[in-house]
Amino acid sequence: MQSVAAALTMVRGDAFFLKAWLRHYGETLGRENCYIVNHGRGDDVEKLAEGCNIIGIPGDPHPNFDMKRWRMLNNLVQGLRCYYTHVVVGDVDELVVVDPAHGGSLLDYLRDARPKRVLTPLGLEVIHRTDIEPAEIIGPILGPRRHVRLAPHYSKPCVISHGVKIARGGHFTQFEHLIAPDELYLFHLKFCDFNTYAATMNARNQVTAEIGTGIQDTAIGRHWFAEARGADREVFDAFARLPMQEGFDLSWVRWRMKRSWAPRGETGFYAFKRPDYDGQYVLPDRFTGLI
Repeated sequence: MQSVAAALTMVRGDAFFLKAWLRHYGETLGRENCYIVNHGRGDDVEKLAEGCNIIGIPGDPHPNFDMKRWRMLNNLVQGLRCYYTHVVVGDVDELVVVDPAHGGSLLDYLRDARPKRVLTPLGLEVIHRTDIEPAEIIGPILGPRRHVRLAPHYSKPCVISHGVKIARGGHFTQFEHLIAPDELYLFHLKFCDFNTYAATMNARNQVTAEIGTGIQDTAIGRHWFAEARGADREVFDAFARLPMQEGFDLSWVRWRMKRSWAPRGETGFYAFKRPDYDGQYVLPDRFTGLI
């Protein structure tokens, strides 16, 4: 049994993303090293995550959902660090991968990685080009989906081997150094499939409807609210209009991250600038089937 790395997430439903999370981290790290907070103690999560460590908690809607969630995840990360060198923590639709060009699995990579640090993979959002990618996803996601866009908000400090506090949403930590290895990526899957996106957003809109408070009165992302959602088809149609970028050299993005690295006000957290980049890339063939 390995004690190099564990993976931690929290989920309520979201079977599509949970299957991808389990396929990736379960096969890479071993299901016995996967920790899933089952918000609402759903039977679907229990069945899909058999062999993992499942922590059931009440699922009552709460306006401070995200604040409570990250307070708990912070504490679980530090507890798991008593037994693992590294803990990979994030949402169920976020997967950390090693560039196949580097060689080896995520476990191999972390086995060789220095401890007492925080690693920040480069965030890439997998987008469903509905105009040219009609195939349904019935297995691996990368292959049927080949297009990504830069997602600075998902360049998250999510591989933890140091006793640091993580900010709500997982976007910042109190680790003072930015370590963004060239070979690490975080794939955000929210927009990887049109039908899944619509179903997921319907479920999240229902949660906020049950809470009964507005956007200004909650610690939940704006995108959970129906009034801030927009038209689903328009969101995906817009992906086709993103300028296509040549190649896949993203070293300039990491350079900009490092150049803008600074304390985040007086919060104790550190951050880099996170501009919106207007463009898309085709993933190289080496990524096909990786997740």
